Amino acid sequence: MLVNADFSCRAIVAPHQYRWVASPQGGVERVMLDRVGAEKARATSIVRYAPGSCFPLHRHPGGEEILVLSGTFSEDGEDYPAGWYLRNPPGSGHRPASREGALIFVKLRQMPQQEQGRVRLDTRDPAAWRRMGKRDICPLFSGASESVCLQILAPHELLFDAVLSMSALQGIELLVLSGAIVMGGQCYPHGSWMRLPAGDVPEMVAGADGVRFYLKTGHLAGNDIGRSGL
Repeated sequence: MLVNADFSCRAIVAPHQYRWVASPQGGVERVMLDRVGAEKARATSIVRYAPGSCFPLHRHPGGEEILVLSGTFSEDGEDYPAGWYLRNPPGSGHRPASREGALIFVKLRQMPQQEQGRVRLDTRDPAAWRRMGKRDICPLFSGASESVCLQILAPHELLFDAVLSMSALQGIELLVLSGAIVMGGQCYPHGSWMRLPAGDVPEMVAGADGVRFYLKTGHLAGNDIGRSGL
């Protein structure tokens, strides 16, 4: 299966374009944002857990990255409410579940095999944030091939400052968590996902209420993107 699989092209999925697809596990549905492969795939998705749903123990040969968007996501008896960021390295295993229901942003099979660290970070903690210029930034992860953070911009502030413009030359991926981003006269609200290829640096500004967004840079460089471990 191929969904937004040409990484040389801009890909955008707004909330009104969500298509929920049932997973093999009852009570769990997903919106496929990009995907290369069948059920075991390199994939980026929004995943929705119904209350009481769970998966049996399974492993992730290419790693797994999770941002909890709403509800409470649980893993091996540990609860992670909205705002938690998790990274499970290649080869790790877990039993994910949700008693009350949860909505999560998930990236599968996109980590280098040498990554072995486990990350658990509560982005609701004010100590996790720092002020840089006109934006607030919560660093989530930084490695040899990618950098991940949350950012907050005030209304009408430019998304691309001098630093981010340089990163965008290798491509970026973002998910709007609250507020909106305006690009080309189009408003992309909470829940909008974008993947911009290398060199695609459009004028983007925060909406009238500002914007809070997930941002990943550095991972789109090269020709064989994230396909190791498929």
